Amino acid sequence: MTFTYSVTAHSRANPEVVYSALVRAGTWPSWSPIDAAEVEVGDPGDPQQAGDTRIFRTGRAVSHERIVELVTDRRFVYENVNGPFRFYRGSVELAQPREGGTDIVWSARFAPKLPLSGPLWRWYLTRFMRRMVEGLARYAEDSRG
Repeated sequence: MTFTYSVTAHSRANPEVVYSALVRAGTWPSWSPIDAAEVEVGDPGDPQQAGDTRIFRTGRAVSHERIVELVTDRRFVYENVNGPFRFYRGSVELAQPREGGTDIVWSARFAPKLPLSGPLWRWYLTRFMRRMVEGLARYAEDSRG
């Protein structure tokens, strides 16, 4: 069985500023509950590309995520390549509304390995990712120069 979540935020920063934070794993601990970020190849402060794998640590939990699609200033799509999921595909969609800034929608589709754990994962991920999207929105506002 598959599950989904979706969380949203608005940032006063333009989409290119928000996108710049997303593609640089090294910024993530600054705006999210993630404690540390690495990339398998290269510098986490540099922009990553589709195909790159990033390693995030939050407490004792370690997550490996591969970037699978990038659309400059509009979309960031990734897959979890280890952990408690049979599959997990997340996306961050960026849109610039008429009033300016960026509307951010962070969502995912996933299937947990452990039967019957889906509702608990949806509850947990919705709460965790709400902190992510709100932190990203604030970070981008503070970084816009």
